[in-house]
Amino acid sequence: MNNKKTTRRGPATDNVAKLSIKQDGTLLAAAAALLPDHKPTKLKSMLRHNQLAINGVPTTQFDHPVVAGDVLWVNFDRSFQIFSHPRVKLVYEDNDIIVVDKGYGVLSTAAGRPNDDTVYNIIKKYARGFSDKANVYVVHRLDRDTSGLMVLTRTKQARDKLIDNWNNMVVERKYIAIVEGKVAQHEGSIKSYLAENPDTFEMYSTDDKKVGRLAVTRYRVVEQGRKFAMVELEIKTGRKNQIRVHMHDMGNPVSGDRKYGGHPSPINRVALHATVLSFVHPTLEKVVTFNSPVPENFKKMI
Repeated sequence: MNNKKTTRRGPATDNVAKLSIKQDGTLLAAAAALLPDHKPTKLKSMLRHNQLAINGVPTTQFDHPVVAGDVLWVNFDRSFQIFSHPRVKLVYEDNDIIVVDKGYGVLSTAAGRPNDDTVYNIIKKYARGFSDKANVYVVHRLDRDTSGLMVLTRTKQARDKLIDNWNNMVVERKYIAIVEGKVAQHEGSIKSYLAENPDTFEMYSTDDKKVGRLAVTRYRVVEQGRKFAMVELEIKTGRKNQIRVHMHDMGNPVSGDRKYGGHPSPINRVALHATVLSFVHPTLEKVVTFNSPVPENFKKMI
């Protein structure tokens, strides 16, 4: 699904319809099939004015690909309002879930601090712009120093279903990291029990299952450079700081991660990015997959 600016329906007075697309094809063809009383010139005009959206994502591209089961949103009155924030992008939204691409340095949430510029507060403010009763719920968090994909929900029921069945409903979670040095083996896995130091709040690996919680990280070297390597990582357990601890354990700390043995990074950040998120939609009960491109400055380090 495309990483584009996203909208949701405007004020309650807007005349907005949500129509299920019956077959694969293009946006214009789907709109013509679902709105037979609209002439092609009218549909093209609506496209130009951001009155059509696929799964909540407006587009002016007439040949934008669609598949059966996608939902065409039509605002008959005016353009959809566009969400915009310098550090957070809306990747996808519907009546139940919101997927965002979080920038580096942004907190996912901060309990008890309603004015902080966190993902939770940013998205909640956006939702409250249309209804003062709207709410959002965080399903999982990314570290402040990690960028990439995370999911929130609009309802407590959707959140609870995802959280209660997270390990079963998540199909794939992949990250890209730039790690220091040469990685000894091209691919492999790291398994340990992660525990937290109560004094420093740092996580560490232990073999004692009574002390820590099981964490498994699979890795594959995408490209090996002279000083750094680009590594693809896949996790199932999602423990706090899991990837950062496991890369440290492997002897290849994430670049910029001074908390876990890394040196200052030439790009002035922890080089860790959540690039793929695939899970079973809590109400549609089908797998939805989202992708976020590898940051360009990651590529320049190799």
